[in-house]
Amino acid sequence: MAYQYSKGWFIQQLKAVGITKHPIERRKLESYKTYILRNLYAEKIEKKQ
Repeated sequence: MAYQYSKGWFIQQLKAVGITKHPIERRKLESYKTYILRNLYAEKIEKKQ
């Protein structure tokens, strides 16, 4: 269990919808800093809602 809005939380949320690698650079999500994951989360998940 990860704290809400932590790096681990963003990784959990992105993996839950099927995103396991960065869409452009194709590296694992775990290698990115939190602010990049937050932007990716906002771009991919929050726009759908």
